[in-house]
Amino acid sequence: MLQSREGLRTLSGRRVVVVGAGPGGLASALLLAKAGLHVTVIERDDVVGGRTKTVEAPGGYRFDIGPTFFLYPQILADIFESCGERLEDHVRLERLDPQYNLVFEGEDGVSGQIRATGDVLRLKEEIARLAPADAENVEKFFAENRTKLNYFKPVLEQPFDNILSMASPAMLAALPHLHPGRSVDRDLRRYFADPRVRLAFSFQTKYLGMSPFRCPSLFTILSFLEYEHGVYHPVGGCGAVSEAMAGLARRMGVDIRLGQSVDRVLFEGKRACGVVVGGETLKADAVVVNGDFAKVIRDLVPEERRPRWRDAKIGKARLSCSTYMLYLGIEGKMPESLGHHTILLSKEYERNITEITGGTLPMQPSIYVQHAGFTDGGMAPPGHTALYVLVPVPNLKSGIDWEAVGPSYRKLVLERLKLLGIPDIESRIRYERVVDPRDWRDAFAVHEGATFNLAHDLMQMLWFRPHNRFGPGLYLVGGGTHPGSGLPVIYEGARISARLLIEDLAKEQAPAILADLPTTSPLATQGDPS
Repeated sequence: MLQSREGLRTLSGRRVVVVGAGPGGLASALLLAKAGLHVTVIERDDVVGGRTKTVEAPGGYRFDIGPTFFLYPQILADIFESCGERLEDHVRLERLDPQYNLVFEGEDGVSGQIRATGDVLRLKEEIARLAPADAENVEKFFAENRTKLNYFKPVLEQPFDNILSMASPAMLAALPHLHPGRSVDRDLRRYFADPRVRLAFSFQTKYLGMSPFRCPSLFTILSFLEYEHGVYHPVGGCGAVSEAMAGLARRMGVDIRLGQSVDRVLFEGKRACGVVVGGETLKADAVVVNGDFAKVIRDLVPEERRPRWRDAKIGKARLSCSTYMLYLGIEGKMPESLGHHTILLSKEYERNITEITGGTLPMQPSIYVQHAGFTDGGMAPPGHTALYVLVPVPNLKSGIDWEAVGPSYRKLVLERLKLLGIPDIESRIRYERVVDPRDWRDAFAVHEGATFNLAHDLMQMLWFRPHNRFGPGLYLVGGGTHPGSGLPVIYEGARISARLLIEDLAKEQAPAILADLPTTSPLATQGDPS
């Protein structure tokens, strides 16, 4: 329960506007509606989900636009449970085993593969084919990261809106286990000598748009979460989760308005008091902004209302990489060896990452391929395949001329798919959509096309990241605010922001109603996160 009955009565009649129906906005809407608030969600797109949506293309092909799998669904299950519902009654999640295939490029083609699985004995067998000595350290890696996650759970659940939060009991307890001076790769060297094995436990930093050679060692917990708690496919695509959240929100009385854009956030004095939508004023007791932080905050909030994040600071912020995407409708089937998720890791992976972070377009790129039809027959018509291809590339600050290089880069990417056993894909393409960094900026309102928001370096995390309570009456959700990117973390951030909003409004009315507010995060329960 987010509120007591007295709290429901006290907050009844108070109004909140949520700007954006992405995963963070939808999770916030559910939690706020459950607390007795009147919630209106304004979404510029004609469907919910933001980048976490599934689209149907001509020919009957279905594609996830952004996230293609689900991690640690216990967080979202807890949100549904707080609303009196069971997640499994709304969405069918299939746990994948193997969760993905890792293909390592060598001098003369493929130098090895790992079929990643949460079955520790099978995983050790997979690793032993490449590096027998490394296989013996898998359980040690799991044990140490299990401890690391347990210490970091309380940190993930607390807001960092005060510098003293950096010295909270949870932070002080976690610090000895976080080793902030180490990178993910350096930390993994304590367990694994073979660079290919280290990549099996570090490529997940790409979910943050970061390099494992620079990303803080805290984020070894990303691969641990996958192996320990599983990788899931929502049947029908990740958009099925967004649609389920929106459906429940509507049944709880949330007013979701699609195809409308917010012009700006309104203020009375220093306090946010509503929004302007197409010339219409919507008054509210609080406003929640869900969107790409560096883009939306400058569009909606005057600079004088954000003294810690003025335009100059946002302009200098470190950003994640971008992605080059191919959504392909293919006539015919894929080879059985492709599996549901396959990652081709380039021969010189560290150089590949250095090029991306340094603004150079890699000519020997790593590639991620989702073949959702391997598990879910509803993603393409009979006899056809819907293929999702993602290539990490520099964001638009690099100055790459995509108009000029786009056609040749497409050919390069299709050529590299041959390493995954797909030699004849060009002649079988029946539908194609290309999304490059310009499209992320122009069609999806992503600042500089940086797909994974602000980078997650030490000086852009915790208190240094945009705060959940951004100002009086104004709250943030999404990958650009604390705790950060990835679906489970965004849902956790929505819980933090919703809790702060409810507490703030409740204090204005009757402080006693705070008794039933939760003091623990859903990460504190063992369960199965993106």
